Amino acid sequence: MNIAGMIDHTLLKADATQAEIKKITDEAKKYEFASVCVNPTWVSYCAEQLAGTNVKVCTVIGFPLGATTSAVKAFEAKDAIANGATEVDMVINIGALKDRNDELVQKDIQTVVDAAKGKALVKVIIETSLLTEEEKVRASKLSVQAGADFVKTSTGFSTGGATPEDVALMRQTVGESVGVKASGGVRSKEDMDRMIEAGATRIGASSGVKIMEGGQSSSSY
Repeated sequence: MNIAGMIDHTLLKADATQAEIKKITDEAKKYEFASVCVNPTWVSYCAEQLAGTNVKVCTVIGFPLGATTSAVKAFEAKDAIANGATEVDMVINIGALKDRNDELVQKDIQTVVDAAKGKALVKVIIETSLLTEEEKVRASKLSVQAGADFVKTSTGFSTGGATPEDVALMRQTVGESVGVKASGGVRSKEDMDRMIEAGATRIGASSGVKIMEGGQSSSSY
């Protein structure tokens, strides 16, 4: 198994500098990671750095709270895609999910799916650490119904990250046709192996190099 090809090499901290972004694009090329995952402001720079390679440019939408309006999320996705993103990871409206306003949640996802159609993969971050088991199932089902390509556990900026139990629940809910991305707290090869065994098909981690070299990282994402 090519584990590098399952990793979204991630740098989403607010104080990331261009030198740090350049470092992760260089590492992504060296190890042939699936993508680099960066904030929207870095998309065009990463697209330039990764031109001519197989490494995708992934960015985040409505991040990290998911509390912007659907129109803003759609615009953000279109702008990121115009700048070179080919994968977008959007955060759901978590409060609406908790209010059982499933129609709003699904439409919110759908606006980003429509904005990205034919141009970029859409991964839906449900922020598992804030949800009950029933809410995790409902969020995963709504993501599938809205046409998302992946469901994703976490932003890495909330109260917790991915767990094998959540990954397994999400995989069981979405079936085999939709990807499951585990993100937040995957810091070692052992962590990654547990997530893959539970059903993850993509891993979001800032520790990609450490994972490839068999080490352990203290990073939270």
